[in-house]
Amino acid sequence: MKNNNTRDFIGLAQAVISAEIEAVEALKHRLDENFVNTCEAILACKGRVIISGMGKSGHISNKIAATLASTGTPAFFVHPGEALHGDLGMITAEDVVVAISNSGTTEEVVMLATVVKRLGAMVIGMSGDINSPLAKISDFHLDIAVEKEACPMGLAPTSSTTVTLVMGDALAVALLQARGFTPDDFARSHPGGRLGKRLLVHVRDIMQDGEATPICLPETTLSNAILEMTSKKLGATLVSDNDNNLLGIFTDGDLRRAFEEGIDLKKVSIGEIAHKDCITTQSDELAVNVLNLMQDKEITILPVTDDNGKIQGIVHMHDLLKAGIV
Repeated sequence: MKNNNTRDFIGLAQAVISAEIEAVEALKHRLDENFVNTCEAILACKGRVIISGMGKSGHISNKIAATLASTGTPAFFVHPGEALHGDLGMITAEDVVVAISNSGTTEEVVMLATVVKRLGAMVIGMSGDINSPLAKISDFHLDIAVEKEACPMGLAPTSSTTVTLVMGDALAVALLQARGFTPDDFARSHPGGRLGKRLLVHVRDIMQDGEATPICLPETTLSNAILEMTSKKLGATLVSDNDNNLLGIFTDGDLRRAFEEGIDLKKVSIGEIAHKDCITTQSDELAVNVLNLMQDKEITILPVTDDNGKIQGIVHMHDLLKAGIV
């Protein structure tokens, strides 16, 4: 449905985006030794990183904690109000507490920072006022000030929450790099869903092997090779010698071309018409890399061989689909 105010909606949205871009750009130029000291403190932390904030800052704190935890820095969110009413036992002297308050005066956050300092924990403050109570309590302070909120009334946390989130991402990625965090490390903390499968599933986990692998000797007639292809239901057969060395591959596409050329199915051997320079993969390859290779080469099936070219199995695009890689 058309609306006469659509152009105004777009203009307002663009103004918000511009304001938040400006706020983030300004943040980039305020990074100083406090950021470096914060990273070093977290790297040296023997406990956990606790992220805490109230209201909208609490929502951002939750996301920062999740990002840190998924990128190699053990972290979790603690609600400052609940911490002051019984959950303080979650925090120890070996932890680093990142306390977030845009104003730097949020009562629960300032009180939590004060209490955990007495416990012996290090406090990293994040606020928009370098002279705020939170900044003064903190061992190190990260300046997340914004010139203005993107909200036209200057009331709803918009630019300030964006800048806080970006500061959290900057910390997480800087720490990730410093720890030498790898894709395998990332996969271990993301085992579920499509992401985990793309990072964890190898060809050996999904390939067809043993009796399920269609294989013919080179002297096998094309008619018998078709029977092998049909029985294994993969639309192809591998060709090997008596020592299981891969000699080639023959697909249903090749079969259609053979019919078009009028080849005698009972006289022609599979070894004569199979593709001898076929692309292969190995069992320890990530399945997602095989998917990319198949898409790049516009093929749907790959022989799986060892370092010596001996057949270990075969992997089909359908196997990738079933495993949730695609």
